[in-house]
Amino acid sequence: MGKEIEKIVLSRGHTIAGTVDPVSEANHKEITPAILEKADVVIDFSTPSSVEKNCDVYVKGKTPIVMGTTGWENIREQIGKKIDEAGIGFIWGSNFSVGANLFVNFVGKATALINKFPEYDILLHEYHHKRKKDSPSGTALMTAEEIINKSDKKSAIVTERLDRQIKADELHVSSTRGGDIPGTHIVMFDSVADTIELTHRARNRGGFALGSVIAAEWIINKKGFIKVEDFFKELLK
Repeated sequence: MGKEIEKIVLSRGHTIAGTVDPVSEANHKEITPAILEKADVVIDFSTPSSVEKNCDVYVKGKTPIVMGTTGWENIREQIGKKIDEAGIGFIWGSNFSVGANLFVNFVGKATALINKFPEYDILLHEYHHKRKKDSPSGTALMTAEEIINKSDKKSAIVTERLDRQIKADELHVSSTRGGDIPGTHIVMFDSVADTIELTHRARNRGGFALGSVIAAEWIINKKGFIKVEDFFKELLK
């Protein structure tokens, strides 16, 4: 991901103050105040165990942050408090893909339109490769939340196997794991007459890297602890 981000940063006319990775051929082995003095913003795709230590350095340097690292939910509240106290900007989330966030936006608009036609039911299925460790995916849950927010009849997300008839207000989110399938999310609006499908299929990490760089460009001189989906909604206004 770091190499993808570096390519996009340079292609968009920016310079790189420094790259940090303790186990690769990066410029530096750890984040330091000296690196941040040269930087307008930092993009962090590291590890959950390093988030708190890294953020303490970012806060001390008053450097805006784009945080693509996941798995630090247990310290999110205290990180958010530090960001607010420092008066800097921080965008965080599990999916910075431009396409995935556009997909969620499209699904929300489609759901609002389908409200006018009660004959259509809504369901969501996602596919991922055999190495993925969780299900459903974070993107599937993000999409499901958008459906719930925009739907007049769906109010509950069901992710487990159903050995009963689904209730009218339940949105079933199902998953398949196997092979080398790229991340694929499908929302279906289904009626007796026909089916409408919206699909997002990730081909590589380029979309995630591009989204993080666009977020970095946007967050400079802004304040707040901002979820990536809220950032994209603001960007799309």
